[in-house]
Amino acid sequence: MVQKAKILLVDDRPENLLALEAILSALDQTLVRASSGEEALKALLTDDFAVILLDVQMPGMDGFETAAHIKRRERTRDIPIIFLTAINHGPHHTFRGYAAGAVDYISKPFDPWVLRAKVSVFVELYMKNCQLREQASLLRLQLEGSGGKPAGAAKEPAGLLAELSARLAAVEEQAEALSKQLGDESADAAAVATAAHLERKLTGLRRALDALEPGSTGQTAAN
Repeated sequence: MVQKAKILLVDDRPENLLALEAILSALDQTLVRASSGEEALKALLTDDFAVILLDVQMPGMDGFETAAHIKRRERTRDIPIIFLTAINHGPHHTFRGYAAGAVDYISKPFDPWVLRAKVSVFVELYMKNCQLREQASLLRLQLEGSGGKPAGAAKEPAGLLAELSARLAAVEEQAEALSKQLGDESADAAAVATAAHLERKLTGLRRALDALEPGSTGQTAAN
């Protein structure tokens, strides 16, 4: 069963959280509410999230301060943040959002279709990264398990290699389709860069798998 991605929704107004849930429910992912910056930081201590939708204007710890805390933590610094704001103070205010580490800055009222599309891109990237980590973990286990085995014991690792290669091929196909989708649309630069980074990781893993095939030289190109 494919595990659903978690999306963190941060807003001090319950009606805004309800509206976000209505918009994003079609993505069929796990939506987690936080009514303050402090509550959001607490949720991030234990759970992994694909993307964070963060309201700027909140009492106490506002969105900018919350984002600064998120980006300072090693565990959470790479989670994409989309800022949502009910007011627009011009370019300086928008620049402050990007300087705080946001991948996007959207003024309310926003187009539900656009917001859903933006969030879906980061959910897809998150899922691809999860699959990549799974393949890398299986490869590492195979490498550790085959160490010191006699030549006659190569049949089982070979079968595992074939399974790894097939599963990696599926991820590669999905990543290629996602990259084409991003290339065909006016996608966020951050999403395009993340997709390119994912493809580079996949290329490195494919080279490592190819090097383990019988008759290979055992050398891989550097990532």
